[in-house]
Amino acid sequence: MKLFKETKHLVSSNVSAAERTVEEAERFWFSFVLYSLNRLSEKGGDSAQQKSDENRFTLCQILRATRLNIVYFFEELPQFVVKAGLVLTNMYGEDWETRLEAKEMQANFEHLTLISKSYKRAFRELFLSSDANIGKQESATGAPDYLSKYHRFGWLLFLALRVHAFSHFADLVTCTIGFVSVLAILILHVPICYRNFKINDSPHFVKKGEKGVDLLASLCNMYDASEADLRRTLKMTNKLMEDILKKRPCPASECKTETLEHIDTDGLVYFDGLLEEQSFLSNLSILENDYDDATRNRGDLDERLFINEEDSLLGFGSLSGEDVNISGIKRKFDSIPSPSKTISSPLSPHCHRASHVNGVLGPLNGKVASTPVSTAMTTAKWLRSFICPLPSRPSAELQHFLSSCDKDVTNDVIRRAHIILEAIFPCSHDCSLTGSLRSANLMDNTWMEQRRLEALKLYYRVLEAMCTAEAQILRAPNLTSLLTNERFHRCMLACSAELVLATHKTATMLFPTVLGRTGITAFDLSKVIESFIRHEKSLPRELKRHLNSLEERLLESMVWDKGSSLYNTLIVARPALSSEINRLGLLAEPMPSLDAIAMHINFSEGIPTVPSLQKHETSPSNFGSLILGQNGDVRSPKRLCTDYRSVLVERNSFTSPVKDRLLAFSNLRKAPLQSVFASPTRPNPVGGGETCAETGINIFFSKINKLAAVRINGMVERLQLSQEIRESVYFLFQQILSQRTSLFFNHHIDQIILCCLYVVAKLSQLELPFKEITSNYRKQLQGRPEVYCSVFVDRSSTQQNGRTRQDHVGIVAFYNTKFIPAIKHLLEELDLSRTTTRTTQVPESNNSNDGPCPGSPKVASFPSLPDMSPMKVSAKHNVYVSPLRASKMDALISHSARSYYACVGESTHAFQSPSKDLTAINNQLNSTRNIRIKLKFDDLEGGLVSDSMVANSLYLQSGSHTLASSPGAALKSEQPES
Repeated sequence: MKLFKETKHLVSSNVSAAERTVEEAERFWFSFVLYSLNRLSEKGGDSAQQKSDENRFTLCQILRATRLNIVYFFEELPQFVVKAGLVLTNMYGEDWETRLEAKEMQANFEHLTLISKSYKRAFRELFLSSDANIGKQESATGAPDYLSKYHRFGWLLFLALRVHAFSHFADLVTCTIGFVSVLAILILHVPICYRNFKINDSPHFVKKGEKGVDLLASLCNMYDASEADLRRTLKMTNKLMEDILKKRPCPASECKTETLEHIDTDGLVYFDGLLEEQSFLSNLSILENDYDDATRNRGDLDERLFINEEDSLLGFGSLSGEDVNISGIKRKFDSIPSPSKTISSPLSPHCHRASHVNGVLGPLNGKVASTPVSTAMTTAKWLRSFICPLPSRPSAELQHFLSSCDKDVTNDVIRRAHIILEAIFPCSHDCSLTGSLRSANLMDNTWMEQRRLEALKLYYRVLEAMCTAEAQILRAPNLTSLLTNERFHRCMLACSAELVLATHKTATMLFPTVLGRTGITAFDLSKVIESFIRHEKSLPRELKRHLNSLEERLLESMVWDKGSSLYNTLIVARPALSSEINRLGLLAEPMPSLDAIAMHINFSEGIPTVPSLQKHETSPSNFGSLILGQNGDVRSPKRLCTDYRSVLVERNSFTSPVKDRLLAFSNLRKAPLQSVFASPTRPNPVGGGETCAETGINIFFSKINKLAAVRINGMVERLQLSQEIRESVYFLFQQILSQRTSLFFNHHIDQIILCCLYVVAKLSQLELPFKEITSNYRKQLQGRPEVYCSVFVDRSSTQQNGRTRQDHVGIVAFYNTKFIPAIKHLLEELDLSRTTTRTTQVPESNNSNDGPCPGSPKVASFPSLPDMSPMKVSAKHNVYVSPLRASKMDALISHSARSYYACVGESTHAFQSPSKDLTAINNQLNSTRNIRIKLKFDDLEGGLVSDSMVANSLYLQSGSHTLASSPGAALKSEQPES
């Protein structure tokens, strides 16, 4: 009741912002309060709050009582976390966010959703017989029920593996290998009459030897899994059945049963009577009770709901699905794969560009779009194939660069890498654990050691490529300035570790964990991402997308957070901002020293300590700046990140490569990396009279403007506004970034964009209320409600007990109280009607307290955005396919054009292959019908119609709007809409 009363005032703000009724908002709030109470009190150590087992409740019970489904709950939870943060801190301590495990629960739910779908698909393909076969064996009503119990048995066995052998929130790759091991158990034990395949003549099991089908190798071939990992996991699964079900294992080679026929049984184990009818129900009940006992006091999600299709908690879809209905709004969560990025069915042999697998050419059941599970396994295979074989020490070429510095820094680099990576991937040394907890702990340690080694090898590989490129730029092998820079190396190690974590799709250690454990900030990491992508040629497309998505997150909000090193650079490049930065306390504290981190993790590898290691970045006085979390984690001096981007959107959403190109800074000269990480006050070695801070800020502002251009363009298209409006919004955004930079402090750039859209609409005398803007923003790929529901404001005028009051308000309140007062003079000085023409100069006269950045790029007209990454889909013909923007989709699938185009994710006919789709399109376009343009794709000499021509011809004009001559219209306060 205390938690409810102290957060009740936030319910009303959630009603208008999320467009729901009071009753709906209250039910959400009840669920958030109960969830927080359950998660935080159970680990609080307060005996008065400890409840008996029968009084505990799970998340599923909470959601059923409040009549909510899981998708809605996790979509709205981040807003509660942000708004109620101060209350939760006062009640439960500074570490409440870590103990709440909200993001981990969300990622875990997504992983289980994906695994359950893959498991269901695999089970149906392997074990559901046709009606004819069912009739031969059993009644039509009895067989499906019995098979559903086999399905339930397999899922419960998988959950037992997660509970007893894996960590609490196991990563997606580990879970996938676990579910594959369960498939192996089912294939060996489910009666042959329920199979939907013949083991010796199946396209699924193509790995064969003299003794028969190699079952595990075939499963690894299907799922791109490591055979060593699968054998190790299968061994644990067998041990669980031995311990929990009390079954005696027998070598499969000594057993004579029809389920083992035509299978190479060497190394396999068989459990007699495991799935026989007389003992099957008893085994099922034992697994059910074991799961109940193991999870009774956790208060987690009951993971058995994933095998119950009727469970209302799953709602209209899952967070990993393509469409999810959230508060009446359809949102796209899944990726739109490119035409060339298709793989075979998860239960079919992979066929990469017509590769032969044991004489079988390609999958027999066709290709399907890649799933998140298959993508994760393919990416993990890249790590296993390209990175794992590399040496765990610097190569000869890298050692040459390290030894060519003013002093040999090889030992420095090796020691730093081991310390930082052990801080990121810590191993538990708790020897007091027993039983299954000890087994899970040992597996966690093994997992940490493997990931640490992978990150180390990747770090050395990319560092060597960067050194080679840097030496070519500087025309000298001496890279002392770069290779002795502590911050640069930590950024490289953090980037390598983040890629390894992203490869395995971890539910824990989600970004920005690597920042806290390495002691760097978001602005530091943003300096190396582009170079990292450019210098690691073998990076899979999915990991490049992840890094670009990460850079977006950094640019849009995290670099503007309190404690970001951006402010340390900005205070040098723009001295006029120093007073505001100091007033708000935004400066980053000194980076924790390497020795302090080593002391905290009890690092002792026998590698000599080099006292001079810290001379470029830290001093002994900085040792005390290391901040330790309540759980023992090394945390960054910056505040806890409240950027609760949906984990599921971030893990699975489609990031267009065109956005990657826009984020890559190319129109300013490329500076050597050593100048990027040099002291802010140091002159830029390239010349031009700028300091390194000024060059860095110019590059950073250019990236911000390009990211804003993409997002403004998306919003203008969605709202069907004119090009003049788009130009005006972009121009105003640039002016604010250049001359009112302080407005971005502690804010998300989308908050500024939304306010710019509204103010320009006011000046243009358009009827465009904030509710319509936010409603359409939420439909954007990056849009999430907390961006406009929880906007940070600093109420300097209302101080209590000498302390500045800080709060989060809605976007309308921010617009009225902070945005308009900050840009009022800017609007009065600028003639916004001029932005409908080409604008190339920044007004020289202004009364801005921020002041223009010396040498900053001139404000230009809206940049020309290239078409959406056309990909060639024919080796012989000039045929390209591009994903289409949402605003143009309706025009393409209109009645008149429907027969001419096959849209993304849609075939011209049901169950038709892409090649037949293209043939059908060609036949229709080359027909004798009276069409304005004939496209002859089969004619090599024919001209190619570009994507830009198609896009321009389909562009939906919304009419031209002129801007009001007086800016006063924009200064009217907007009233919150009910």
